[in-house]
Amino acid sequence: MMLRRHFNKLTGAMLLAGVALSAPAFAEDTVKIGFSGPLSGGAAQYGKNTLDGLNFAVEELNKSDFKVAGKTVKFEVVALDDKYNPSETAINFQRLVQQNQTPVVLCPHSGGGYAIQTTNERSNTLLLSYTSVPQITARGNKLTLRIPPEFTSYIPAFVKHAQTKFGKKMAVANADHDYAKIWTKEFQTAWEAAGGETVASNPMSYNRATDFYSGVSKVLASKPDVLFIGGASEPTALVVKQARELGFKGGFVIIDQAKMDQMRPILGGDYKMLEGAIGVLPMIDDAQPSAVEFTKRWRDAHEGKDPSSEMSLNYTAMHATAIAMQLAGTTTDGAAIRAKLDEAMKKLDPKNNPNGLDGVDAKGGSEANTRVAVIEGGKVKELNIRDYMKQ
Repeated sequence: MMLRRHFNKLTGAMLLAGVALSAPAFAEDTVKIGFSGPLSGGAAQYGKNTLDGLNFAVEELNKSDFKVAGKTVKFEVVALDDKYNPSETAINFQRLVQQNQTPVVLCPHSGGGYAIQTTNERSNTLLLSYTSVPQITARGNKLTLRIPPEFTSYIPAFVKHAQTKFGKKMAVANADHDYAKIWTKEFQTAWEAAGGETVASNPMSYNRATDFYSGVSKVLASKPDVLFIGGASEPTALVVKQARELGFKGGFVIIDQAKMDQMRPILGGDYKMLEGAIGVLPMIDDAQPSAVEFTKRWRDAHEGKDPSSEMSLNYTAMHATAIAMQLAGTTTDGAAIRAKLDEAMKKLDPKNNPNGLDGVDAKGGSEANTRVAVIEGGKVKELNIRDYMKQ
């Protein structure tokens, strides 16, 4: 009897040991991805669009039995509203890192990105920065990915198109936040270097106002050929609408934060008011096979709603970050993940890279052969910047 009890105890211990030894094969890690962006106020839709792209990638990854270092990984997005206020972003970042242990945080505005960069290297946290300002990577922060290509890549084509089609008198009527200010400085310099003239400048608070008649009237009094505009899509559309209602017949140069397809519903459901405008190529008008496939997949998953480029780019950034974790063998070491981002971007399945990003440069900026859109005859016409500038 004693021998049998001893045998049973030994067998039980061996079974328990077997369970313990096999447990890692079935272990599952939950990795929290932080988000701090505008989810209320005038830029709320913009913030939601970036968050939707992030969430869509996470949903796909969570259905795919995604593994890092042999463990199945599930991702969870922790989203906080910063109202487009960099000081709120800084507070949110500390909450995300300290309370949620997020190894990665996405922020969709440059001011918030700068705030995060003051401390993210100390906490070994990777910043996914959805902004196209060159300064976000020029600062030398070693734990930053700039998701879209630099906005300066748009400027030569924007200047050439607007001056050739409409004339050389330009008025500034864009938003007054930090990102728009940086865009304005770079664009105005290029515009004047090409022989153009800035005849008026009246930046407006796109995130707080809904009536832009007085501000638009002020710049239209200078009789510009072109209006330089942009901020969040909805207020940008109102600026266009009110300019047309006030009799403006010229062209629009639209900074990349505003998306023409999101402006369209406010402009009567078509692109007629945007005739002659130049801006970001809408995802739904992108003819690349990967973009067409992504658009269909997005609509199927979101009750027929259209994706925007900010949705698709943040979606791609999350997929690239997940692959970088696989390559680095870690979900927690921000520096190791950042070191693998270029390789990860190049390994992306085309269906997860609808914008055709080519890789990540040494400073942490994404690279691509940028394409833009102009409106001709009420329809979108795609321009490849490299080809257009050779004409």
